[in-house]
This record gives sequence, C-alpha cells and structure tokens, in this order.
Amino acid sequence: MDKVIKLENVDLYNSLYGLETLHPLVSIVDLTKATKSVNHIQMNYGLYALFLKETKSCDIKYGRQYYDYQEGTIVCFGPGQTASVETFEDEVSPPVYGIVFHPDLIRGTSLGKEIKKYTFFSYAVNEALHLSDQEKEIVMDCLKKISIELEHAIDKHSKALIAMNIELLLNYCMRFYERQFITRSNINKDALTKFEQLLDEYFQSQLPMQDGLPSVKYFADKICLSSNYFGDMVKKETGKTPQEHIQTKVIELAKERIVDTEETVSQIAYSLGFQYPQHLCRLFKKRVGCTPNEYRNQAFT
Repeated sequence: MDKVIKLENVDLYNSLYGLETLHPLVSIVDLTKATKSVNHIQMNYGLYALFLKETKSCDIKYGRQYYDYQEGTIVCFGPGQTASVETFEDEVSPPVYGIVFHPDLIRGTSLGKEIKKYTFFSYAVNEALHLSDQEKEIVMDCLKKISIELEHAIDKHSKALIAMNIELLLNYCMRFYERQFITRSNINKDALTKFEQLLDEYFQSQLPMQDGLPSVKYFADKICLSSNYFGDMVKKETGKTPQEHIQTKVIELAKERIVDTEETVSQIAYSLGFQYPQHLCRLFKKRVGCTPNEYRNQAFT
C-alpha cells in the first residue's frame, strides 16, 4: 500500500524532494533541482498545487483512475484531494515545474475571494490541460515572475504581488482550458449525448421514486468526469449548466403528465423525485410562469 503523506505546509512538500523553502506559504517547484526522489506515495493535499510536466516519466493516480498526464501537461490539486505518484524509474530530477501554495497566502486578497471560480483545481480523471509550446512559455514566464518575487526580501508588498502573479497564472490556465474545450468539441459532444441518454434513462426508471432528483455528480460519475469538469464542459458547449438541463427535463416531463394524465400535482412531484410537491410548484412557476394547476386549466380551456 502506498504511504499517505498529509501535505499541510509548503516546507513538507519541499523536504520530500530536497528543495529549498524561500517562503513559508508558497514555493515554485522545479524538480530538475530535486535531490530526493519520491515514489509509491499518496499525497493528501492541504495546499493548492499546479504542475507542468515536460515528459511522461510517472503516473499520477486520482482515486482509482490515472490522470491523462502526458508531455506538456498541467494538472492541478486543491485542499482535500489525494493523489498517488508512481514513477517509472528512479528519476531524481524529472522536468516538472509548478507552484504549491497554502490557502493562508491568499486570504484577504482578490484571489482568495475568487479562488472557487478556478474549478480546474477539482478536475480529475482524463481532465489534464494539454499545452501548446506557446502556452508552455506563458506558464513558465508566470512561474518565473513569482520566483523572482520569492527571491526578493519579504516586505509589505510581497503578499499582494505574489497573489497577483498567481492569479495571472490561473487566469491563463482558465483561458487554455476554454481553448481545450473547443478543440475537444467532438469528444465533448459525445459526453453531452451520453448525458441526455442518461437523463432519459433515469426518469424512465424507478430511480426518482427511490433516490429523488438526480444530482450533477450522478451524471458526471456515469461519464467518468469530475463534477466541476463536467459542469464547465456542459456550460461551454450549451450555455446552460447541467443543473439547468436537469430542471428542463423535469419541467418537460411534468408538463406531459399534467396534460396527458389525471395524476394530481403531488403524485407527479413524487414520481419525478421531489421530496415535497411545493418544490415542484415553485420550480414550475419560476420556469413556466404559472403553477402546475394553472397550466392544466389553460390546456383544457
């Protein structure tokens, strides 16, 4: 079994690889300068981490699945995630670059307030970011700027400047991911088709009565994607969130049953997975502009 290491501070990460710690809350990673090798371990992150790997000399496993982690690829981790590292060889100094930083570094900064929008920190299987040569240069330039700031003596400007440069790096990564969503459009469309199929199958089964309304995670798991990646992909391709797609399907089915059956609104609500009928009424009024009973009356007048 892999050894589990809780990465609760930057210095612990650096000590694993024999790297120098210049700042207690943030470090630029350059494993070409590592003096120790790490293999067959699980890292439970209490930090944010972003890594750019130039060659495929190791596998990173997230849960039971391996990352889509090839040459010129970025992977990210956030606090609470666990990943395994398995190197192919005892390579002490692999060409891996990146940054690790503690959540305390960005508290009170604009990045701290916006960190949740960088959903790629929670992406998982087959969701790594593959960079062009130009994009790699941009990432390396951002890391260089942060490195220069870390080599500067800490003063009252240090925290703000470091956080601003990290935010710049993450904004570029967000742009690159959006580009990747576009270049992988055909793959994404297959996932969307599967999503629609799974939606139909769910509501044609007894699952709504047993388990209630389906969650976004339910469909993401079925398609082998993380909830965040799945949500971002669907929004990018369709302009609507997965939750909005689920609600649209529910409203369509509710309309059909209101008009084509004599079931009460309560019966329809329970059959669709609502715990309380008033929840369906509230959603229906919001999406359709009238209550289910008003919709039924209009259909027969």
